Amino acid sequence: MTAPHEAGTDGSSPDETADARRRKGLDMMSKVYGWEMSDGPGDFFAHTCDQVFAEVWTREGLSIRDRRLILLGALAAGGQIDVAEIQAGAALTNEELTPEQLEEIALFLCYYVGWPLGTKMNFMFGTVIANHRKNQK
Repeated sequence: MTAPHEAGTDGSSPDETADARRRKGLDMMSKVYGWEMSDGPGDFFAHTCDQVFAEVWTREGLSIRDRRLILLGALAAGGQIDVAEIQAGAALTNEELTPEQLEEIALFLCYYVGWPLGTKMNFMFGTVIANHRKNQK
């Protein structure tokens, strides 16, 4: 990764390199979430966009769907149902997962993260699926 004060390996200026990374991150965020993502202010957004999405989500070896499945499991294990809801909705919107697959994921997770957390995921998935179907009409 290029340090903020160094030029890119292609001779680009630091600003051009940072701008390209930001565009790459915003493009991936838009793909992951299924809506057009616009730039945001502050260091938190910069790290989220420029590192998490421009560097981690764009790596070869796993598809967006693969990464989302792993993320859903991690979120379930941490009880982060509200964040998992965003991921589940995006997975349906992007046609990476079907409603039936989300239901199967919830049942599967019950055995690995515990029945209470898996049940929360199941209820949340039911709400996401109902909203998705309503928006499809």
